[in-house]
Amino acid sequence: MARASLGIGRLEGHNKKSVRYQKLYNQNSLKMVFILGISFAERNLVKKSLESFYGLGNQASARIMAKHYIHPTATVGSLSQKTVTSLTAELSTMPLETELRRRLQDNIERMRTMGSYRGRRHAMGLPVRGQNTKSQISTARKLNKVHRKG
Repeated sequence: MARASLGIGRLEGHNKKSVRYQKLYNQNSLKMVFILGISFAERNLVKKSLESFYGLGNQASARIMAKHYIHPTATVGSLSQKTVTSLTAELSTMPLETELRRRLQDNIERMRTMGSYRGRRHAMGLPVRGQNTKSQISTARKLNKVHRKG
């Protein structure tokens, strides 16, 4: 039996590669849902989408989902527009992303100017919370980089 009679093979005006890419493109082109101005694919889990925001972890995302009566395995595409709007409204009241990073940097700078022990350790790029400096200082040097002006 010939391939053409089975409906397998070339379409009119298309080669095999373009048909394959077109099928892949149609499978991967999903609708996007915007939460707090960031787009998420419909197939993403709501929990993972919330955890992708800097400042929201496992517990906070579970608490927010429980407050809005969202199932733990729900996807972003299954949310109603009203739920997405209420999620965005609640997230906009919380310190997230750049605002939270700025707060952390301000707190570190405050400790440095105050001259506290932790501030001095931050200024020297050393471990801040009592870790060993004999063998495990490399991670602290990466995390507590000294930002010198100049």
